[in-house]
Amino acid sequence: MDKSFKRDIILENYQNPVNKGLIDDDTYILVNTNNESCIDEINLMVKVKDNKIVDARFDGEACAICTSSTSIMIKTIIGKTLEEAIEIYNNFNKMLNEENYNEKILEEAIAYDDIYKQPNRKKCALLPWWGFEKVVNKIKEES
Repeated sequence: MDKSFKRDIILENYQNPVNKGLIDDDTYILVNTNNESCIDEINLMVKVKDNKIVDARFDGEACAICTSSTSIMIKTIIGKTLEEAIEIYNNFNKMLNEENYNEKILEEAIAYDDIYKQPNRKKCALLPWWGFEKVVNKIKEES
């Protein structure tokens, strides 16, 4: 993917993030995740119905990489089953760790394919996904 196209995807999702703002609805699973080495702190709400992610929202204070990664993650996981979303997360994580991954399932998240070159930014890109992992763990605990 062209570097300027990647930059455009990241910038668009930073300036106009999807589903930013929390709502008062106890049918969502709410988690908080933060990066100890910077200001990034995200509250993530995910609604799962019949094993399918039907909605996700977020709020918090975060840098451009973290905010855009959260927006992209939300767009990517909505409409997916939990298993599909977990597979996407696993492949995103592999990509950031320079392991073999399936780029076809990452959608816009592929824009971060060279973030590993900036190790301090990896946490920024991974933070929302760690929040998603917390959601999955809560669902498993409740089962």
